[in-house]
Amino acid sequence: MIFGRVKPLDAILATAEKKSLHRSLGAFQLTMLGIGAVIGTGIFVLTAEAAQKAGPGMMISFIIAGAVCAIAALCYAEMAAMVPVSGSAYTYSYAVMGELLAWMVGWALILEYAVAAGAVSVGWSGYVVGLLEHTLGIDIPNALVRGPFDGGLVNLPAAGIALLVTWLLVIGTKESAAVNAVLVTIKIAALSLFCILALPVMKATNFEPFSPLGFGGISAAAASIFFAYVGFDAVSTAAEETKNPQRNMPIGLIGSLGICTIFYILVAAGVIGGVGAQPILGADGSGLRPGSPELTAACSAINDGAVVCSKEALAWTLRQIGWPQIGNLIGLAAGLALPSVILMMMFGQTRIFFVMSRDGLLPAMFSRIHPTYRTPHVITILTGVFVALFSAFFPVGVLADISNSGTLFAFAMVSIAVVVLRRTDPARLRPFRTPAVAIVGPLSALGCVYLFFSLPAETITLFVIWAAVGLVVYFAYSYKRSNLGRGVVDVPEEDGNAPPLPVPPMPGVPTGRRDA
Repeated sequence: MIFGRVKPLDAILATAEKKSLHRSLGAFQLTMLGIGAVIGTGIFVLTAEAAQKAGPGMMISFIIAGAVCAIAALCYAEMAAMVPVSGSAYTYSYAVMGELLAWMVGWALILEYAVAAGAVSVGWSGYVVGLLEHTLGIDIPNALVRGPFDGGLVNLPAAGIALLVTWLLVIGTKESAAVNAVLVTIKIAALSLFCILALPVMKATNFEPFSPLGFGGISAAAASIFFAYVGFDAVSTAAEETKNPQRNMPIGLIGSLGICTIFYILVAAGVIGGVGAQPILGADGSGLRPGSPELTAACSAINDGAVVCSKEALAWTLRQIGWPQIGNLIGLAAGLALPSVILMMMFGQTRIFFVMSRDGLLPAMFSRIHPTYRTPHVITILTGVFVALFSAFFPVGVLADISNSGTLFAFAMVSIAVVVLRRTDPARLRPFRTPAVAIVGPLSALGCVYLFFSLPAETITLFVIWAAVGLVVYFAYSYKRSNLGRGVVDVPEEDGNAPPLPVPPMPGVPTGRRDA
């Protein structure tokens, strides 16, 4: 039975112990890691996308997305504290719901991390291009900085930054812990400065009409800006490197999410109240889709511009309310800080690939190590090429929606796994217990389903196609080669050919490499 292939939790934990990762991360480091992964393109760029879908009602969208993410974080916290190993939702699903669903979760996570890195690359491009145009006075042709769906031909800066990060991951060069802490500080300072300048000039009239496209628009915006929160699951991939994970993982997950949510609500209020955030409507009264040629054409006809048309929403807002130089500084902050988010997303991608390869579900070539740099260069280069292609030809909103589809599926599986494991293994030690799990678990799963079906129809169709391809790969290759299916449930380090992966930049942690 396929669903009978459940990897025992004890075997997973035994494998983790034999790998013996150095546990050096505390609650503060995990919280900083979470903030660094979460605050990125979502709030810097997708604010404009949300405004086009919901208008001022995006305030409710941020609350809805944050609430779903919060209850999902509680489920993640229990699993991460109880099963402190790499692999995130994939590993949790393998231990509870069996190999097939674990494979589908891992396949969805591949979609999440790779496409998310592409979305962040596009967001970085928008801010850097805007910064160059406003500080140097140069007019860069849209054909070279936007994809074909967004009024251009190819987004060269986005593809370039993706390839640069790929190169850094291959050669093993890492930002120092101090540099990463500075980058996190820059992002927090930039958002704080935005709030300080934008909130005092808010006008109540800019919040009317509050929901021009109804609750459907609010739901659609919530599904898109869910992307602004999802970086927190990157914290769970560091579980094997965490001191006292039973205590520190929940603090890192929920703490980073809470801090980011406060910033998001304040920033959204500043944008709406400062310059207004009404969507541009088509001839039939419906909102034009973000990233579409129709919206691009409509935006080009507006002399004064609108926040929904901006590729650098926060910087544009500050320029409009009389702080052009500070707006440029916001652009500079995004340009400096977002590459670290791209790096974390691509690092998470290689980690998921490695764990799946270790389990025999993916070819061993994905664990191949570069003879000089001692990094998993094959899968890193493959990931980097796809990220560069995504970012070169697709707008940020489309990429964010696609990434969200994979993320929401994985989150729903974790939410279900927590409830199932409470029944199948009630005696297991749970240092952190999800409160009211019989309510929180199903509510989290239903919330993820609600946001999933609030995504554009094309995105849902694409996810179904991706899932179908995943099933073909599983039955054609992975099912027969699975270590668990062949009776191997514990793969020690020396037998698993585990590559030494580059360590993600974390404040307070010495740089270098650890065996993954």
